[in-house]
Amino acid sequence: MKRLFLFLFGIAVTLPTPGKESLPLTDKTLVVWASPANLTQQAGSALTIDDGQSHFDGIIFGELAPKKWMAGSDTFQRTWREQGTWPEETADGKTFVQIAIVYRGREVSIYRDGHDYAHYAMPNPPRNFGPAAVVLFGRRHLDAHDPDHTFAGRIKDARIYDRALDREAIAALQPGNVAGDTKPWAWWSFADEGLREKTGRFTEIKLEGDVHIADGCLVLGGKGATVITTCSVGDDGKSITVPKAWSFNSPVPDEVVRSTRLLRERLLADPYRPGYHFCVPEDMGMPGDPNGAFYQDGRYHLMYLYNRTGSGFCWGHISSGDLVHWRHHPDAIGPGNGDEGCFSGGAFVDDDGTAYLSYWMLWGAKGIGLAKSAGPDFNSWTKLAANPVIKSTDWGVTEIKDPDGKSSFLGSADPSNIWKKDGHYYMLTGNLLVLNKIGRDTNAPVSEQGDRLYLFTSDDLNHWKYLHVFYERKSEWTDRSEDDMCPSFLPLPSNPAGGAPSGKHLLLFISHNKGCQYYVGDYRDDHFFPDNHARMTWVDNTYFAPEALIDEHGRQIMWAWLTDNPSGEKEKGWSGVYGLPRSLWLGEDGTLRLQPVKELETLRYHEKSWNDLTVADGATKSLASVAGDSCEINAEIEVGDAHRYGLKVRASAAGEEETLVYYDADAKELVFDSTHSGNDGRKVVERAPFALKPGETLKLRVFVDKSVVEIYANDRQAIARRVYPARADSLGLFLFAQGGGARFKNVTAWDMMPSNPY
Repeated sequence: MKRLFLFLFGIAVTLPTPGKESLPLTDKTLVVWASPANLTQQAGSALTIDDGQSHFDGIIFGELAPKKWMAGSDTFQRTWREQGTWPEETADGKTFVQIAIVYRGREVSIYRDGHDYAHYAMPNPPRNFGPAAVVLFGRRHLDAHDPDHTFAGRIKDARIYDRALDREAIAALQPGNVAGDTKPWAWWSFADEGLREKTGRFTEIKLEGDVHIADGCLVLGGKGATVITTCSVGDDGKSITVPKAWSFNSPVPDEVVRSTRLLRERLLADPYRPGYHFCVPEDMGMPGDPNGAFYQDGRYHLMYLYNRTGSGFCWGHISSGDLVHWRHHPDAIGPGNGDEGCFSGGAFVDDDGTAYLSYWMLWGAKGIGLAKSAGPDFNSWTKLAANPVIKSTDWGVTEIKDPDGKSSFLGSADPSNIWKKDGHYYMLTGNLLVLNKIGRDTNAPVSEQGDRLYLFTSDDLNHWKYLHVFYERKSEWTDRSEDDMCPSFLPLPSNPAGGAPSGKHLLLFISHNKGCQYYVGDYRDDHFFPDNHARMTWVDNTYFAPEALIDEHGRQIMWAWLTDNPSGEKEKGWSGVYGLPRSLWLGEDGTLRLQPVKELETLRYHEKSWNDLTVADGATKSLASVAGDSCEINAEIEVGDAHRYGLKVRASAAGEEETLVYYDADAKELVFDSTHSGNDGRKVVERAPFALKPGETLKLRVFVDKSVVEIYANDRQAIARRVYPARADSLGLFLFAQGGGARFKNVTAWDMMPSNPY
């Protein structure tokens, strides 16, 4: 996975700027209220404007002379080098000073706290800055990469004016306020807007290193810590702004209200957006893993990974009392506080009711992070100061050495849920990056090939110690190409309603190439001993990234991301769909059982039923008057002469488009055929192993929800996929049989009430 730019909390609505565009920017004023962390630092920027082509002007500290502010520029083209008579800075780390630099033609004036600091005529012509301008805090300019040359300290307010202000106007400025007609061209007031740029001109922000907001200030930790903000540019080459700056504490602009309503209506009209399968409310769920599931005080909480426009990889947060209707919370975690984004992980509720999220800190050699929150709503999460609690030495990899100096490599990516046993905390980490580093080599040791997990323990959640590999892979179950990531490790109940644990544990996980799978086995002596293994996707990795919890009834409930995303998702305004919540339990034969949670039955309405329907070889029977794009169908079918029997869904009248779900009696497989489902998506035949017992009828439950089709067979097997019919009439439901006749003892269908808000 390549490194991505991560952006923080830009507003997604963009509208043309009213009035005259004030670019190119030549005469200007840069103003910042800053508190250097120390006076020995060198060549960092409190505020820089860069044209993206190696030209910049900025407020730089201690580059040519220690303890002195200067007007920095590319190769000092507009910088006065003789700074011996300029005053040295004396402010300590608790004191803010206002530094302003005014550019008027070739004249440069520097002011400290509204008083003269330096004046000179620049030795070269002024620089123009166009609509592609970039603003930085920390580094001097875009091409400066020395971590020792970044500003360390706090910034309370920063702004750029598109004119040359005089000394009196500068002295009258106050952080957090703008008075009169002197409006900034760009403005960051960190106390009330965080990292949002208040005019809406700079909508995208990249973070590097130790950057966070604290006590109403931007805090830069030095050592490369930088904020880079960019300006959205329209097709005409001019910058685009969002409506006037707004926040939780200011009026909502009319443009935002209109655009929000339009987005909702657009999503409601989307023919592929599910009505009762959870989908990301807006933006890009790519990747879109379910994460951080936990149950507390009567509410189910679930996090969803998505790439937030203007931010980066964040965890959205929803909660529900019934697993059907979900309330949206503020995002739980996102870039900042030492990481540049948050990838997959789990959740855990401690004995005192505090909830913890375990996640993979992005990018580079970060590691595993934890965040915590107290109820009842869990709206505010705090990342632990100890992060990374498991530190990577390489991306997703931690190197350790034994007493003889021999190196071993552990995974430090995709942490599992935490669990507690005998007063100790435990957590698993995934092995994809270790596998990529050493396990895929032709001569790699067998112990490093294929899927594995690493077990860590802690007494206080802040300090974690590696114990050992958690289980031993069996080559007859998985092959050497498969990794183990997105793990969930929980006790299995003995029935779908929960109750007492069965004594067995379930390890859900993915391999990136083959999707979701699991082990059932025994957990003892801090090791896992699998009894059996099976998969939840077979032809590709469409059913992906499992996440599970245990509720108050003792039920284990899981979700998974359906990765078959259509083309052009960015333009649709949303991306990311989950399979239905599944209840998991242990069967009498020691293997897994699964079914959709019972709460989904509350969505049923307009029931229709049929009895004793005989379908001849090659024939079909229509199930009329059922909402063909939002329904549930239950069918009990007797074993007869037919080689194949089941349903056609999302079918056009003449069969130009259709999705087949059926039982293959010869192959003893549950089959999903999407080869004629539409013009988009993965058009495949997926076959899941499934054998009926002697005398057993086939009991199918089929859920259709716009672009999602799920089938369940006898509580022992299931397939979930996405389809994208192109025809408006692909709404038909048909029973069919091939290679002989089939008797459908009873069929019941319901329309399904949408439960997503839009």
